[in-house]
Amino acid sequence: MSLVRVHNFSISLDGFGTGEGQSLDAPFGHDGHRLLSWALPTRTFTRMGFHGDQGDGEVGVDEAFASRWNTGIGAEIMGRHKFAPASGPWPDDAWRGWWGDTPPFGTPVVVLTSQPRPPLETGGGTTFHFMDAEPVEALERARELAGGLDVRIGGGTTTVRQFLQADLIDELHVVVVPILLGRGERLWDGLEGLEQRFDIEQTPSPSGVVHLTLTRRRDG
Repeated sequence: MSLVRVHNFSISLDGFGTGEGQSLDAPFGHDGHRLLSWALPTRTFTRMGFHGDQGDGEVGVDEAFASRWNTGIGAEIMGRHKFAPASGPWPDDAWRGWWGDTPPFGTPVVVLTSQPRPPLETGGGTTFHFMDAEPVEALERARELAGGLDVRIGGGTTTVRQFLQADLIDELHVVVVPILLGRGERLWDGLEGLEQRFDIEQTPSPSGVVHLTLTRRRDG
């Protein structure tokens, strides 16, 4: 069966995966882009257009991890707030996501929302499918769309935590960034004992972050 993976998910030293007060002008809340400070200069993120005109981007430890995000992925699952800055009924179908006409995914994407809407086709092979579903049902749909490839849980924090609570994630890449946010949404709340289900490796980077790789144990 295909794997369920999380990649490049950044958290602060105090465990927050996003800041407080998300809005159209502040997609990550009061954090700004500090949680992404390690990723933006990498070759992978530069080529996705997240760092402006900065040449080819940097290689090294951070790029080695960042570049794995799309290998073998056939579909993504994300929460409503990764797709849009507000909850509640959709005012119209004009909002097409944060990424412009050509999102970086290149696969079907399942968006979890209590306000479903028709599928949204965009450039580059990305189609957004909107579902009001619990993690198990959403994963079943994503696997249908993935065509036998792996499924990525893209965030945000609440979505990743829900899939961890449902014990549905096989591989989890978390990047601990040396900042304190103080408020926002925390990743690890309610996940006591999670380490018993995973083998955990840590890789420090010269950028100051620590890459944690959690791989589901297969020894029962």
